Amino acid sequence: MVQRIGGMRRKSRHKFRRKLAERGKLSLTKYFQKFEVGDKVVLKGDSIVQKSLYHPRFHSRMGVIKGKKGRCYEVEITDQGKKKTIVTLPIHLGGLKDVKA
Repeated sequence: MVQRIGGMRRKSRHKFRRKLAERGKLSLTKYFQKFEVGDKVVLKGDSIVQKSLYHPRFHSRMGVIKGKKGRCYEVEITDQGKKKTIVTLPIHLGGLKDVKA
């Protein structure tokens, strides 16, 4: 049987790339973002921090904050009709005011 080569971030070079204006050091305000239960957020992974980075399939999905686990937030999203919970750091989340229309 043929084994698949590569890990979770395989073929995600362009998906997690940051825009030119966002490159450089990471702002500490991203770490200390506060969200309340019920807030709508967008999953937008930051490639600087690999810790608690979700699967690339969920990139740019919108979800709802369901709770908090330590420093991380639990985000509930819908994936092909099923509810899924993603636990991720606030650096990988963007509020709806951050989304460009």
